[in-house]
Amino acid sequence: MAQLWGGRFTKETDQLVYNFNASISFDQKFYKEDIEGSIAHVVMLEKQGVLTEAEKDAIVKGLTSIREDVENGKLEITSEYEDIHSFVEANLIDRIGDAGKKLHTGRSRNDQVALDMKLYVRNQIVEVDGLLKELLLTLNTIMKENLHTYMPGFTHLQKAQPITLAHHMGAYFEMFKRDRSRMKDIYNRMNFSPLGSGALAGTTYPLDRFYSATLLGFEGPTNNSMDSVSDRDYIIELLSAFSTIMMHLSRFSEEVIIWNSNEYGFVEIDDAYSTGSSIMPQKKNPDIAELVRGKTGRVYGALVSILTTMKGIPLAYNKDMQEDKELTFDAIDTVKGCIALFNGMMSTMKFKKEKMESSAMMGFTNATDAADYLVKKGVPFRDAHGIIGRLVLYCIEKNTSIDALSIAELKEISSVFEEDVYQEISLETCVEKRLTHGAPSALIMRRQVEENAKYLNEGDWK
Repeated sequence: MAQLWGGRFTKETDQLVYNFNASISFDQKFYKEDIEGSIAHVVMLEKQGVLTEAEKDAIVKGLTSIREDVENGKLEITSEYEDIHSFVEANLIDRIGDAGKKLHTGRSRNDQVALDMKLYVRNQIVEVDGLLKELLLTLNTIMKENLHTYMPGFTHLQKAQPITLAHHMGAYFEMFKRDRSRMKDIYNRMNFSPLGSGALAGTTYPLDRFYSATLLGFEGPTNNSMDSVSDRDYIIELLSAFSTIMMHLSRFSEEVIIWNSNEYGFVEIDDAYSTGSSIMPQKKNPDIAELVRGKTGRVYGALVSILTTMKGIPLAYNKDMQEDKELTFDAIDTVKGCIALFNGMMSTMKFKKEKMESSAMMGFTNATDAADYLVKKGVPFRDAHGIIGRLVLYCIEKNTSIDALSIAELKEISSVFEEDVYQEISLETCVEKRLTHGAPSALIMRRQVEENAKYLNEGDWK
């Protein structure tokens, strides 16, 4: 059992205790970050005169060779090491001798693990942001191609008013755009280096924490050594933001599942993103959308878990905090996978435009506009509301739509109706006359698509 400690102890740790305590099975995930942080640390130590140039060069060369050997499969990270830190240090000493024992000078595992986790999370935030951007590009393309694809808008899962597919997709564009802004906020807030904080009280070595922070791309060092080693706020923020991303994906998935049903028939999911039934040959199941919806609870669980873990921990570092890693790693992998697969599904999905328009026609989505027509003719709104209610009831009994009624039938309900009502309550008019910012008309949505493209063409924030 390779450990970084032992002088205080007179006998070996029980194997079960060792296994329970060990983190190598999951923290090996950030071997690159551990080596990156170690290289910055020794470069800073040499600059400060704590290490000689020869010692620094030997350590950097040894660390670089370990990273290369792990990446090309020559060196395996095994369970004989307690954690990734002991794996790196033990192999470094094997390779370069006593100089390797100076790697840990002025450093504790507490600030080391805090640094590794921050470096790893920081990299993953950038990757998630990139995936969100790809999804936004897909959505904006769908919007651009469907400015005149009419469909029903819903409230309470009931047809409410006519909109366009572009407008519907635009709502999700705004959601995922906000998700990207949350990624940026978290990145900026967490981008301070804990390296050099020691176990909790700093060190007597003349470390230059500002220099090592700069080497690692941080804005600067953290301000309090106790907070530095015990801070997991950025993980809580990340998992909270991830939960919001998954909530958005889940809502979207639910709509795809509904739209894919026989009753709606608004979309056809590409074969690559759906499966069949083992017994029912006619089935084409929206498995990706269902799995995304299901995995949302998994990410929620990670957030609740870390909140529960952190709620009773006194300053500074406590072993409980080791529980932050597995759940965060799993949440990162889950979110990245869900965004990528959902994007693939959306980019290959076919929209049945005629079915969407027909659904809007038969759902009385133009009822509000019919009431507005009467108001423009001088009918008080409350009276107009009642007239259209009776008109809808008449249509339901006849199994028809308002547009399909003759002028004689309309006049039986109200003598105010004239021939111009058909133009006023057409789907095109109902949508295109809505010209306020954020509304579904093609004029407004075209501007929004252009704004979206401009936003997506701007340089990435990181």
